[in-house]
Amino acid sequence: MPESVLLKAREAIIEVPDVGLSILGISHRSDWFMAMVDELETRVRSLLGLSDSYHVLLLQGGATQQFSMLPMMMLRGSKQPADYVHTGYWSGKSIPEAKREGPVRIVWSGSAEDFHRLPNDGELAFSQNAPYMHYASNETVEGIQFHRVLGHENVPRVCDMSSDFLSRPCEADRFSFLYAHAQKNLGPAGVTVVVLREELLDRAPSDLPKFLDYRTQVESHSAYNTPPVLAIYIVLLVLRWMNEEIGGLDQMAQINQSKADFLYRLIDSSDGFYRGRAAVKDRSIMNVAFNLDSKELEKQFLVQSQTRGFSGLDGHRAIGGLRASIYNAMTLDAVEELGDFMEHFQRQNRLRLHSRSAA
Repeated sequence: MPESVLLKAREAIIEVPDVGLSILGISHRSDWFMAMVDELETRVRSLLGLSDSYHVLLLQGGATQQFSMLPMMMLRGSKQPADYVHTGYWSGKSIPEAKREGPVRIVWSGSAEDFHRLPNDGELAFSQNAPYMHYASNETVEGIQFHRVLGHENVPRVCDMSSDFLSRPCEADRFSFLYAHAQKNLGPAGVTVVVLREELLDRAPSDLPKFLDYRTQVESHSAYNTPPVLAIYIVLLVLRWMNEEIGGLDQMAQINQSKADFLYRLIDSSDGFYRGRAAVKDRSIMNVAFNLDSKELEKQFLVQSQTRGFSGLDGHRAIGGLRASIYNAMTLDAVEELGDFMEHFQRQNRLRLHSRSAA
């Protein structure tokens, strides 16, 4: 989280300014909370350039719950398959859940190439009759990210943007449904932002469990059950920070691109000591995945980085390796400190290798 957000959250745990109560004790039925939700919805629409024809929901269950909720609304009972693009770990998690509700067609899968790259447009043959098409904009595990919008204009686009939502402009009005678990760029775990077109609600079956029915969540203003008040409040603080301190999505994108460019330049100029995992054109600006010559050297990198105060640099358990996640709140100064460590580690180990070969 941005430092200014953490400080305001700490203050709110004791007492929310002008309210006189801890955020942990404020009722989700209070006028204050409902006004906070209104402001949050308005800020999301404003940042994305969307009209009131889009609903903004604050749900629970993470992106994982959306893997099921979405096809329950849009695929159940369909004879036409939904189109899914399989680009890595997280898009792969969404496919079995969709298959529980109806037919699914895998338009493209990168599994044979170990998800090192994304498909070119010529490799994607989307159906004009699909009830929707689904893809993940950024794969955190593999460090690959789409830098374009996929699909036909007449088929509802659905995108899991959990790891790059509000990190850059995204032509949001070309999508029918966006979802993003907060615990990346938006706030702490416990709340998931869903943005959907009003017209999609007409497609929902009548027999859905009420909690899993988007119509229920729209009607209840995201408060059908007790919502995570603290998590939602911190998301609002992040949105204010993005507007008032960063200056909007264009500025956020410039900062994020600068951080990613810095690390990729370091990797590319290391003469093969560091090896980027993703195809260059598909590199993620959120997750920089890379490897060293051996697992032993990667273990040394992690141990030494921890002694220098860095954390979370180990790759995902599914593929190993190393990964620097540089989400919105990560500062350029912090990324440059990581770069200094990486250059030091490279020099140190090259000298060691040289000494051994000379001996």
